[in-house]
Amino acid sequence: MFQIGGSLREARTRRGLTPADVHKAIRIRERYLTALEEERWEMLPGEAYVRGFLKTYADFLGLDGNLYLDEYNSRIRAYPEEPVLSTQPRPERRFRLRAAGVVVAVALVVAAVAGLVASRLGGSSPPRHRATPPPTPASTTTAAAAKHTTPARTALAVVSASRGRCWLLVRSGGPDGAVLWEGVLEQGQVKRFPLRTSVWVRMGAPSALDLRIAGRAVSGLAASPENLLLTRAGARPA
Repeated sequence: MFQIGGSLREARTRRGLTPADVHKAIRIRERYLTALEEERWEMLPGEAYVRGFLKTYADFLGLDGNLYLDEYNSRIRAYPEEPVLSTQPRPERRFRLRAAGVVVAVALVVAAVAGLVASRLGGSSPPRHRATPPPTPASTTTAAAAKHTTPARTALAVVSASRGRCWLLVRSGGPDGAVLWEGVLEQGQVKRFPLRTSVWVRMGAPSALDLRIAGRAVSGLAASPENLLLTRAGARPA
């Protein structure tokens, strides 16, 4: 007869191991190792695990695991003989767990689909609307024409200071119209003005500018200050 827990602790200490070191080696939790060393059998998960842990721990420490099992059976264990369980789950148990997980997942999916169908079928009926009469050929043609008609794009007058700086005065409609922009257009700068009606422009150095109306270049700009009236059709002196 000998002390099971004390001899395990003594063997571990003699080898310079901590419970954490043993846990890393044989994958038994530290609290279970402590329970074995303190012979606190009630802290272990079950009788079969007690015997499995005890034999594994003793064998790891270089002791005779069967001797420790005999001592435990004769002095402590009061239940019929049970097979020693390995600390690793058996393959068939893992298979059963996976199969159970698949069944649960399928049941959840079926329940979710059933709930969705029930919510759609069990709700209140949608309000009834009066049937819309079929469109007449004339209305169909008009709707098709409206669908395929694209709005006309507003033409732009684009003034670019390509060859130097130029002073500009831009008015809406004519020389007495509202001022759209006034200032010096530095070289490299660009100004754009929508041509909804017409735009009147006073240019201090026209030869420094490039002028395009609706994408078309306007040529023949003067070398001296000049006034132009810009429309969708082009540019003319004003």
